[in-house]
This record gives sequence, structure tokens and C-alpha cells, in this order.
Amino acid sequence: MDSAAETTGGYRPWSEVTPDAARRLLIAAVEAFAERGYHATTTRDIAGRAGMSPAALYIHYKTKEELLHRISRIGHDKALDILETAAAGPGSAADRLGAAVRSFVLWHAAHHTTARVVQYELEALAPEHRSEIVALRRQSDAVVRRILTDGVKAGEFQVPDVPGTTLAVLSLCIDVARWFSAAGRRTPEEVGELYAGLVLRMVGAVAEPAPK
Repeated sequence: MDSAAETTGGYRPWSEVTPDAARRLLIAAVEAFAERGYHATTTRDIAGRAGMSPAALYIHYKTKEELLHRISRIGHDKALDILETAAAGPGSAADRLGAAVRSFVLWHAAHHTTARVVQYELEALAPEHRSEIVALRRQSDAVVRRILTDGVKAGEFQVPDVPGTTLAVLSLCIDVARWFSAAGRRTPEEVGELYAGLVLRMVGAVAEPAPK
């Protein structure tokens, strides 16, 4: 699926990137990295997909790694925002955990091309950029851990190992980007609902239906 068309969930990828030429290059890089992998992709590949010359790419991005860093930073900021919004929402810990998983999975399914690059090309980043992204991942981890801890304290969840369960929940959600296909029989919304129920049962809570 072309990442430029991944608009489900109310988010148009890279709309925050300007000017238009820089956005086109970013979209082309996402598609190339997802298809070929970061290391097998050249700047010529990216420029060609964007309908531009390799020289034009360097006007906006000094290196291929700078492109990857920009993609990764925007994607991780979005992922963290999704989790924080759900965590700050109304209701019980179960309500908030269900909302967090539902929206997090929805984004990873609806934007699976983008999410594959964001989540699985971390090791290709330069050390300083990798450290920055790891810090964002830790913030996401902390949000889910806080919801789980709230649920345990309130007697809603039966979770003897909160850190381990946090890792399991996030890993389960993120992996959706690896296998999801728009040609499959489930929509992103249906996968989000399915996973919310799975996670709530995992922590010993009763799944609540999504609000209509």
C-alpha cells in the first residue's frame, strides 16, 4: 500500500513536513525503505520515486540517514501522542488501556508502510539519533506501564509483572505493522478492536465495547 494513501484514522502522513518537495521525498523514502530496507535503498532510488533528481534531494536532506531520522522522529512522536491521549482519557484503567491499544493498533494497521519503517529500522540510525528515538520509546513504555499500574492498584487487573506485561502489550501492537495488509479480510478498526479485547483479557479485565 502506498504510504501517501494511508489516511485512515484521521492522520495524513507527513502533512507536517514542508515544503511539498521535502514531503514528497519523505514519502518516497518511506516506500523505498519499507520495500527494500534502509541499507539497500540509495538516494537515487528515493529521488526517482519522488520524480526528482538526486541533486534535488540534497537541497532538503543532507544524507539518507537524515531522512530516516526525520521519518522515525515524526512517527514516534505520533505513536507517543496516541498513547498519551488515551491514557489521559476518561474512565477506568480498563477503559484507558482498551482505548490505548485500540488507537495504537489502528494507527499501525492503517499506516503499516510508515510504521514498518518507524518501528523496524531503528538500528540504521546514527548513535545520537538512535538514543533520541530510544528515549521516545521509553516514554511510550512508561505510559502503558502507568495504565497497568493504575489498574493493578484499583484491583481491575491481575498483572504480577507490570514491566514484562508492558513489553508484551507494546510488542503485540507494534507487530501489526509487519503483517497487516489492506487486501486482508479485517479493517484497521476491526484489528484495533480485536487487539483491545485480547489485551484486556491478558491482564484479567473484561473487554468493553468501543464507543460508537
